[in-house]
Amino acid sequence: MKPMRALALAALFLTPALATAADIDGSQLSVLWGVPFAGVLLSIALVPLLAPHFWHHHFGKVTAAWALAFLLPFAVVFGAGTAAAGFVHALVAEYLPFVILLTALFTVAGGIFIRGNLHGSAGLNTAILAIGAVLASFMGTTGASMLLIRPLIRANDGRRHVTHVVVFFIFIVSNAGGSLTPLGDPPLFLGFLKGVSFFWTLQHIWPETLFIVGVLLALFFVLDSWLWRASGERLPTDPTPDTPPQAFGFDGKINFALLGAVVALVLMSGVWKSDVQWDVLGTPVGLPGLVRDAGLVLVTLVSLALTPRQVHEDNQFNWGPMQEVAKLFAGIFLTIIPVIAMLKAGVNGPFGAIVAAVTRPDGSPDPAMYFWASGLLSSFLDNAPTYLVFFNTAGGDPVTLMTAQAATLAAISAGSVFMGANTYIGNAPNLMVKAIAEDRGVKMPSFFGYMLWSFGILMPLFIAITFIWLR
Repeated sequence: MKPMRALALAALFLTPALATAADIDGSQLSVLWGVPFAGVLLSIALVPLLAPHFWHHHFGKVTAAWALAFLLPFAVVFGAGTAAAGFVHALVAEYLPFVILLTALFTVAGGIFIRGNLHGSAGLNTAILAIGAVLASFMGTTGASMLLIRPLIRANDGRRHVTHVVVFFIFIVSNAGGSLTPLGDPPLFLGFLKGVSFFWTLQHIWPETLFIVGVLLALFFVLDSWLWRASGERLPTDPTPDTPPQAFGFDGKINFALLGAVVALVLMSGVWKSDVQWDVLGTPVGLPGLVRDAGLVLVTLVSLALTPRQVHEDNQFNWGPMQEVAKLFAGIFLTIIPVIAMLKAGVNGPFGAIVAAVTRPDGSPDPAMYFWASGLLSSFLDNAPTYLVFFNTAGGDPVTLMTAQAATLAAISAGSVFMGANTYIGNAPNLMVKAIAEDRGVKMPSFFGYMLWSFGILMPLFIAITFIWLR
């Protein structure tokens, strides 16, 4: 039986006597309910190392097994209604909008082929990373990553060392670059929906963003320049040699218009307010969100229909990376339900020590602790709900957070976005970029190998941000 079909059948079994998603009281949960979520993370981290062939063919089944390991016992202990409510809420309110947006961006960006005889020198690579950092805040980290990762890999396919190029790409384009607008990263978009003004993050965390992106670009340029000059760095044969027709340009230009449509749909869903909504097995679905998702599906289909086949062939476009992200995050979104509930319980929940740690003795919020707590949890949990947890922990009033507690909101925003780069699962584009790179023959670090890169390079920068801006 297909793993996703097993989950669907479990959902049908649990549907009778439905409760509401809000009925899950995290203060009453044991930390043992977090074991399936930890199992998903450890599977992603260890199985590709220990049994790569097995993981490549069965990661969907492994993820579904952990999801069922949470869902079925939860139904037995807390009732079918509560378990079904959590399942449907995770599916309808979080997972489907997430996957639909990612699919639209993946498809549209995959329909744009950047032509040109690009040579992966340190200067060109640094320029592409810098352009990607700017684009990430306006077309999303996913859109910018999917647009630029293929030409970047193609430009460097004549070099011996390419891993560091992709790792820094994840740091800069797939994460830090998306910190300036709600279009950049899901946590900021959720803040926008909660009432944070569109340009607030641009006004308040641009110094931190400029610092981390600037330092990373400088470090990358030094490292890449050293490798570029190394003996034997360039391979004797270039897999994509120069040919006269390869003048710089774009194929699949219709997708630029479709990319604009994606941005417009996302903005519309945040600005348009409507009282029209439907109850989907206990989860409210508003009209703006429904129109956005339907529009994104239409954009995806139009892109597939209008993009010339040659463009997809030139891009080596395939659905493998999107399928991997969709299957892995299905398990993550489901098994994360009790973990988020325990965090939402605040000081009364199993993770009360984490929540209490962000508050000073006088009761005021500690921006530095909010930065680290939201950031480190976002490295392993989905950063969107983690942002909401600490947004609500800090009071949840957007007006107060944008004014009197601006430092706290800035810390939550920066931590949730910046530290998504700490692990492959910290942000969805990380896994997508990794999958595309591996599909093109780039030897990417393991889960823990990547963390050696991220902790060694990023942690000193996060410490510097703490002492410069969050004291």
